[in-house]
Amino acid sequence: MSVWALGLNHTTAPLDLRGRFAFALDQIAPTLQSLRSSFPSSRHPQVEAAIISTCNRTEIYCASEHIALDHTFGWLAESGGVAPTLLRSHAYTLHDDEAARHVFRVASGLDSMVLGEAQILGQMKDAVRAAENVGALGTTLNQLFQRSFAVAKEVRTATEIGAHSISMAAAAVRLAGQLFEDLRKTRVLFVGAGEMIDLAVTHFAAKEPKSIAIANRTLERGEKLATRFGGEAMRLADLPARLAEFDIVVSCTASTLPIIGLGAVERALKARKHRPIFMVDLAVPRDIEPEVKALEDVYLYTVDDLAHVVQQGQANRQAAVAQAEVIIDAGVQSFMHWLGQRSTVPLIQQLNAQADEWRAAEMARARKLLAKGESVDAVLEAMSRGLTQKMMHGAMAELHSGDAAAREQTAQTISRLFLRKER
Repeated sequence: MSVWALGLNHTTAPLDLRGRFAFALDQIAPTLQSLRSSFPSSRHPQVEAAIISTCNRTEIYCASEHIALDHTFGWLAESGGVAPTLLRSHAYTLHDDEAARHVFRVASGLDSMVLGEAQILGQMKDAVRAAENVGALGTTLNQLFQRSFAVAKEVRTATEIGAHSISMAAAAVRLAGQLFEDLRKTRVLFVGAGEMIDLAVTHFAAKEPKSIAIANRTLERGEKLATRFGGEAMRLADLPARLAEFDIVVSCTASTLPIIGLGAVERALKARKHRPIFMVDLAVPRDIEPEVKALEDVYLYTVDDLAHVVQQGQANRQAAVAQAEVIIDAGVQSFMHWLGQRSTVPLIQQLNAQADEWRAAEMARARKLLAKGESVDAVLEAMSRGLTQKMMHGAMAELHSGDAAAREQTAQTISRLFLRKER
């Protein structure tokens, strides 16, 4: 059994290219079905697959008897509507121990934009559940991910990898504080109501802004989040008309197209008499049109723009990284040992089936002899001799066939298997 991975992340691909391959959680199931059905059934009858898709990465993990990296690569390029040559220049491919090491590092927060961040672990668990729900996760990938979760837990328990890390939300607050002298005088709008926005609201609310508003496509979900922080909820459709009210706008939705356009921001600036707006687009694909960044009174930051802020203090955690790598090395070795053992499972199953067949045949023969009135001792003797002959037949035949070198090798193998001394 082989494992392979294909992906692109914040270190290998620009934001807009990553956006072409971003899958919302509710898209994972049909996407996995499309991927698995694309493999030729003759060579890859039961391909296991899982997809991890976040604002910083999209990765495909597969397992099968034969590695099919080229096929997976072609499928991903087609799904994103890009040329394979473009994707190849920004993607990475891994297999077996390299794939295991990578997924362990991802789960442990070592491959994140925010070193040591814990959010990726929850996103990976969501991805695994999505794969399980559509029957795409078999024994091999299940083992890989469960072991990655265990390694991540050990890394966070045994090291200080998460100490002093700065989240994307905290970085946004820090940058906003550089633009506005007093955040308590600002009005903050959050667009979306998912996990990232929840985290962002928590960080901004701690600064006690003048007001908080949540704009979301589903008003009920927006109201639930707004209520927790004493804010108001508004419909997403009302956003263009009310954009001018807010000094800070933080957006992160699952929309495949921008929801805040250049025209809406220009009108808001005019209504604000060109008082500045601080905007953070945490979505991939983008929620805010990139042209907005060129406006004189707008300070727009994307997830990639925040990278240098969240990486501050990374040097102070290098000792923890080294400790984490040791734990990951041990995890990789353990997984590869397990994967190697899996290759013998079909042979073990065949041996057990053959032994059961021999046993059943001898039991049937013994019952017939007993029915004919044979003594129990004679029947047991015959049954044990029959079983022994069946078990030894193959080994004896091999010892008498082939050339001298082959017979010598067979003799050594048989001695090791049948003549082991009890310890």
